[in-house]
Order: sequence, then structure tokens, then C-alpha cells
Amino acid sequence: MARTRGTGLAPFHLGSNILIWISAVIVMGIVSYFLSLNNNQGSHIIYMEVVSVLTVAFYLAAFFLAAFAGYLMLFNLIFSYLWLVVVVFVAEDFTYSNSALLHTIEAFSFIAFFFLLFNVLHDWHFLGYRTTATTTSRV
Repeated sequence: MARTRGTGLAPFHLGSNILIWISAVIVMGIVSYFLSLNNNQGSHIIYMEVVSVLTVAFYLAAFFLAAFAGYLMLFNLIFSYLWLVVVVFVAEDFTYSNSALLHTIEAFSFIAFFFLLFNVLHDWHFLGYRTTATTTSRV
């Protein structure tokens, strides 16, 4: 899926960025609620909160950086690794709980990671990271 007119994102890529942002907002809200109940939660939940807040803030800027594919690739690559760690922490901490809110954090953190991984693969494959040789020599 290529860009439509040279500026902006392809519709499916834009949709995945919107899903990443919505998932980060949901995770941020639920984790903030748990932090408001008890501030002594541990380092894993603080990490989840920081990553979700950074994702919400930076992906608002990423919607405007759509014309610069290299910068968006950098955002997607960095945040995919951050969200991978969040998915591991959530699976480690909340898998065997009986709380629906904790399972919601688990689901939406995986959704954010999955679409970030998709964005990295999409950017790598479609937006200019193929090798194209241009020479000025004549044969």
C-alpha cells in the first residue's frame, strides 16, 4: 500500500496509527486509575504508565510527521520495543488475575504492540528501504 498523493499516510497505515493511539489512551487511563488507588504499585506499572503517556503524546505529533517516512519509521521502531516490554510485564503481572480491568490492559497493550510491529514492517517494505541502484555510468 503506497502513499496516495505523496503526502500523508496510506489509509490502512493511518488507521493503524489511530488504533495505536486509542489503545495507548485506554491503557493510560486504566493504569492511571490503579495508580490513583495505591501509589506503591511497583516499577512495572510505572513503566506501563510512562510508555502509554509517551505514546499518546508522541503519536499526536506522528500524525503530522506523516510526510517524513524516515521519522515515522523511527517512532514505530522505538515504540514497538517499548510496547514489547509492556506486553511482557503485563503478561507476567496480570495473566492470572480475576480483574476485567487488568485483562483490558493486557488486551490493549498487545493491540498497540501488534500494530506498531505492523507499522515497522509496512514502513520497511513500502516506504523506501529497498535498495535501488542509480548510476550515471553508461554501458
